[in-house]
Amino acid sequence: LIAAAEGERRGRIGGMVNISERPAEAADRAVPGHWEGDLLMGGTGKGAVITLVERSSRFVLLAPLPGRHTAEIARLSLAEMIATLPLELRKSITWDRGSEMAQHAQFKIDTGLQIYFCDPHSPWQRASNENTNGLLRQYFPKDTDLHRHRREDLDAVALALNTRPRKTLDWRTPAEALDQYLRSIQHG
Repeated sequence: LIAAAEGERRGRIGGMVNISERPAEAADRAVPGHWEGDLLMGGTGKGAVITLVERSSRFVLLAPLPGRHTAEIARLSLAEMIATLPLELRKSITWDRGSEMAQHAQFKIDTGLQIYFCDPHSPWQRASNENTNGLLRQYFPKDTDLHRHRREDLDAVALALNTRPRKTLDWRTPAEALDQYLRSIQHG
């Protein structure tokens, strides 16, 4: 599935769908349900955390990857995270080109969600996720041993971020912004 791409340090994942093919509604943040994802890495050999950020509300989901973060483990963990969401919030995910997404085609079969991949060396194409990972470093500084953090620990950090007012949301919290959207589609 992964072949070395000429001139790139990282492997190339087969069958990637480029971010340029992502729907316009995802690019302009007009419709909730489009997510950005990444791994927040602990120190070398110290685990990782899957971070998902909803693009329009900045709502955060976190999941531990305390052992190895292989493509299969990442796919299964990400699918579990997605399964917790209402169907209206399951539209797409934008990811970087990390090898942990080598099973993206199986993920799409399992969940129905398309993963779009950023251009090489373009983390700004997942700006919400990059910003959130920066906020997460307040809780988990670089070289932190992420093995010791259980799901309950990560849920507490996600709650703190999801209830933190954001200027970009007119000082609403991500939880309030997402709740407002879900209420509008129930009554719409």
